[in-house]
Amino acid sequence: MPPPRKPFAEKEVVTDYAWQGEDDPARLDAATIIFRPGRLSAHGISRTHAYALSWALETGDQWITRSLAVSVHGQGWSRWLELERTQGGAWTSQAGASGETSLPPPGIITAAADLSDALDCDLGLCPMTNTMPIRRLNLLSPAASGQESELTMAWVDVPSLRVFPSRQRYSSSGAAAHAVRFSSEDGNFTAELTTDQHGVVTRYPGLATLRP
Repeated sequence: MPPPRKPFAEKEVVTDYAWQGEDDPARLDAATIIFRPGRLSAHGISRTHAYALSWALETGDQWITRSLAVSVHGQGWSRWLELERTQGGAWTSQAGASGETSLPPPGIITAAADLSDALDCDLGLCPMTNTMPIRRLNLLSPAASGQESELTMAWVDVPSLRVFPSRQRYSSSGAAAHAVRFSSEDGNFTAELTTDQHGVVTRYPGLATLRP
């Protein structure tokens, strides 16, 4: 029988993580996350053969995204994105790019109203940004068994840094401790995510695994 799942501790906790890509073993990700009651801040990096990326994230209460800043550099090109969500739920972006690349322009590519339901950002290929909905929905609690939630994410494509809405579903895995079922309606994709006690993904099948 798995150990009982405990609610998240209501105190400040600083944690460091490093993941290796499963789809691309050359991709290495690292993040430092500061958990505070009801919110978090984090920064991290991602390195591949094609580019190097850095990011910084801040949430407000209930782990709702407040801001995400991302910059990425490849051979002969670079781009950046500053994504923000107001307390009223409006999303805005500022972005820029330089150099020669076939990537589409960065920034929000749809009407801002299309993101009006989004509480979270989701940075492509980054295991860390699943943490906010997992914590807000308290999916590691026994009380969440059988619960399923449909969410809209402000999804940031990597490395283009385009932003557009993504419909996703999160649910408790039921009997399995520290596991969450995730599916993307846009890509018809489903996976069972393994997490630690903080709700941070330690294994995302097909994407990344926490390094020892």
